[in-house]
Amino acid sequence: MATAEKFYDELCDHVRKTQYLQSTSALLEWDQETKLPATGRGYRSEQITFLAGEIHHRKTDPRVGELLNELADSDLAAEPNSPTGAVIRNLKQDFDKQVKLPKSLVEQLAFAASNGQRVWVEARKNNDFNSFQPALEETFRLKREQADAIGFEDCRYDALLDDFEPGAKTQEVADVLEGLRKELVPLVAAIVDSGVKPSVEILQRHFPVDAQRAFGLEAASQIGFDFDRGRLDVTHHPFCTEMGPDDCRITTRYDEQFFNSAFFGTLHEAGHGIYEQGLPGNAYGLPTGQYCSLGIHESQSRLWENLVGRSRPFWEHFFPKAKTHFPGALGDVSQDTFYKAVNAVNPSLIRVEADEATYNLHIIIRFELERELLDETLSVADLPVAWNEKYESMLGIVPPTDSDGVMQDVHWSAGLVGYFPTYSLGNLYASQMFVAAENELGDLGSMFGAGEFQPLKDWLNSKVHVFGKRFLSPELGMQVTGKPLSHGDLLEHLHGKLSPIYGF
Repeated sequence: MATAEKFYDELCDHVRKTQYLQSTSALLEWDQETKLPATGRGYRSEQITFLAGEIHHRKTDPRVGELLNELADSDLAAEPNSPTGAVIRNLKQDFDKQVKLPKSLVEQLAFAASNGQRVWVEARKNNDFNSFQPALEETFRLKREQADAIGFEDCRYDALLDDFEPGAKTQEVADVLEGLRKELVPLVAAIVDSGVKPSVEILQRHFPVDAQRAFGLEAASQIGFDFDRGRLDVTHHPFCTEMGPDDCRITTRYDEQFFNSAFFGTLHEAGHGIYEQGLPGNAYGLPTGQYCSLGIHESQSRLWENLVGRSRPFWEHFFPKAKTHFPGALGDVSQDTFYKAVNAVNPSLIRVEADEATYNLHIIIRFELERELLDETLSVADLPVAWNEKYESMLGIVPPTDSDGVMQDVHWSAGLVGYFPTYSLGNLYASQMFVAAENELGDLGSMFGAGEFQPLKDWLNSKVHVFGKRFLSPELGMQVTGKPLSHGDLLEHLHGKLSPIYGF
């Protein structure tokens, strides 16, 4: 055992040092999307590409393989979900995947992601898909090469999905989303047919940026994001990232004529940040100090954004504060009118601003399209038309521009192919976790109305965050909620909230 422990310590030391490079790369990427002058983007792409190559070199170091082989049959790996077993299991899976990828491909992927985001920002600003098309074609060419190098059983998408939702299979996800779609379409139709239209125009009044920032900081802090260990900045497409166990960065974007964008975006990213800050800091860099999956990560952001942040009790506490921050916009608005407005269902163009009922339809569209792009049954040149057709078919609307259509998300420009379905998985996990939390903690609504969010945060810390990557997401979900993933709790939540508003 002493020998195994020595090998284990050597392995962990190597991995923690590799994390120095990964967190440095994350810092450069954060800076690229928040502070970097446009003229510095070319060299930044070179920096990120170089670091990606160095990180890959360390991850595929033959010594790592030797250590993992030595540890595979040791007592430290005997229980795969124990802290040591999870480290060995996850690092072995990552090593086996990484050694299949040539360093040159890893570097090309990193450059394409950095450069692609630069091109995307300008193309979206100018509504110029043609200027973005070559970068997107290169990204999908490289992602096909990546999937083929890793290998897969059923389809290329499996190989890429595994990066975001370990162990998940494309067909399993497709089945879950199809079941969800069948329930959502009639729900949305019933809402549209009701003829009820909440006063959403109150959300389109003038909301000064400084006041939005102050209110967002107040709310994010109160639900549990620690600003002594993190910060909030502005970017084109909001995200959360970390550069160390006590350095978590969240971002948002402001629209002075629309309240929802920044406020709910800030709550969403704060939810991600609360998860990052809740991971075991002493295991930073190791699998036990990393998030379980992006589906679980999204469950945390969507839980705080929607199940908490759009609830009536939340606004019983925060609406008086909102009126203080925005006296001009909300001075004549009642709490009930505001609550109905932020929960209004209206098929819309922009995913990140979509309501709870239609949001997952946005995800299904992207999931279908990126699978077709990866399989080459759809060309990048034909993507805008295919996008618009799916929006018209599924949501009954057609984007007037590509900037509000196919170019609205950063994901494909950044090479994040396989990421989108995790948003919907997150919605499902969030709903089930919220039910489980209320069963254990009691009436959460009463707590929120009194401004008490710590009990829910502590519950999530102890039930979800503390385990890092010790379990696959279905295992963790079952452990937390006592039942397999399904859309039942999400649909019950939506019906329970929306039926009183729309009278169906």
